[in-house]
Amino acid sequence: MVHNHPSGDPTPSRADIEMTKTIIDTAKPLGIAVHDHIVIGKKAYASMKGLLLI
Repeated sequence: MVHNHPSGDPTPSRADIEMTKTIIDTAKPLGIAVHDHIVIGKKAYASMKGLLLI
């Protein structure tokens, strides 16, 4: 998954993390794996997997 933060700060918000975990939990019984969630900022990005958030 990927989305952008128009503010330019790619730091995942609490809402981003909670929504990602909900999507992972919902997708799992359907056989869909979420490998990562990337947040794009103005000059950087953040990987939730890389940050150990998922």
